[in-house]
Amino acid sequence: MRNKFVIILTELRSHAPFTLFGALTGIILMILFRNLPEQVNHKLFYVFHPAHVVLSAIVTTAMFKLHSKRTKAAIVVLVGFVGSLGTATVSDSLIPYVGELLLGMRIDVHGAHQSFAERAHIGFIEGWQVVIPAAILGIIIAYFRPHTKFPHAGHILVSTWASSFHMLMALGGQFTVLKMAGSFVFLFLAVWLPCCFSDIIFPLLFIKSDVEPLCLCDYHKPKGYSKSEAKG
Repeated sequence: MRNKFVIILTELRSHAPFTLFGALTGIILMILFRNLPEQVNHKLFYVFHPAHVVLSAIVTTAMFKLHSKRTKAAIVVLVGFVGSLGTATVSDSLIPYVGELLLGMRIDVHGAHQSFAERAHIGFIEGWQVVIPAAILGIIIAYFRPHTKFPHAGHILVSTWASSFHMLMALGGQFTVLKMAGSFVFLFLAVWLPCCFSDIIFPLLFIKSDVEPLCLCDYHKPKGYSKSEAKG
């Protein structure tokens, strides 16, 4: 278990540089599209957020199916739902929402009568008709093709852009250097922690102690990593 903890810390460190790059692309998007109407940003959020849910569902479901002894369909589906919707919600909605609050952005763009799910744009509640099918699609893909691979870079970028348009909804055209700097920090945290949990930490919870971790997102193993380090 101690060695797995070391692997997790090593992976978090090795993923930080590209996550920083992803956060930078998110800031560029926010600068380029800062004057878009809130309704347009809302629609774009519900393009990238469901895409993120699909990718998370593929990783979570496939990892569980490949490495867990519990292969009953109902359990696989449950893990896929919890892993994908939970990760994507924290990454794309909750962390950006906290950032918006702390940075003094407009949260109640439609008025104080909004529910928390509407203010924070909780996808599986506010946009369930799009987000739930996205999770189902990812689960189906992974269930029948658990060896499906996609670049971890794609996962990071899609998640970053979803978080960016979430924050653009609250920005309301109030562009300041301070808000952009703060947004950069929260974009980094919104992607780095949840996505690494989804692609790295979560899979490690279900693999045997004598099995080398295998991430379907094609992340590169850090220098010095060996199969013996996966034992713990």
